[in-house]
Amino acid sequence: MNLSLIEQKSNFLKQLSTEKKDMFFSRILSYEKIFLAYQKVHNISGFKSLEKEILDSIKVLDFKDLTYAKNIVDVGSGAGFPAIFLAFLLEADFYLFEPNSKKNAFLFLLKSELKLKNLSIQKSKIQDSNLNIKADVISSRALMPVKELVNLCMNFCDKNTIFALYKGSKIKDELKGCENYELFSFEDKRIYCFLHALI
Repeated sequence: MNLSLIEQKSNFLKQLSTEKKDMFFSRILSYEKIFLAYQKVHNISGFKSLEKEILDSIKVLDFKDLTYAKNIVDVGSGAGFPAIFLAFLLEADFYLFEPNSKKNAFLFLLKSELKLKNLSIQKSKIQDSNLNIKADVISSRALMPVKELVNLCMNFCDKNTIFALYKGSKIKDELKGCENYELFSFEDKRIYCFLHALI
């Protein structure tokens, strides 16, 4: 794991205290160990570079201050990108929705092994959930078109909820008819979209 690559390209990490930064790095090294062992048996991801995936997950914090959030919902959490790595850095309570059994089991394993008390893992699709919370932030990484995702998440939204969406080059097509959004790009590959759905 190339920790220096992650630190060099994350302004958020550079501003952390040495203690918090060391804790973050320790956790991602633990993640790597657990992921590689689990991946050999269950093949839950085709990622070639964990460093790039981790950086992609946390780079969003360079563009938007999410430290205020108390409840963060992540839709389609998969192998934990971005939610696990945001949970390493933010004090919010995280609600991870992942209906796939192998990926869900992996998330539960991470929660147990890394003692992540701020995680609540949901083995369901978000539209099937009876969870009664309002999210400050709803995150999702390249799961489905923007409008479809927003519609599925309405029960978790109030006027203060923002969506933090990890998107690609076609994002502007998905946003036709939408207002109140901001777009930030990183290395011409990732576009981070912040959308106020109820304004």
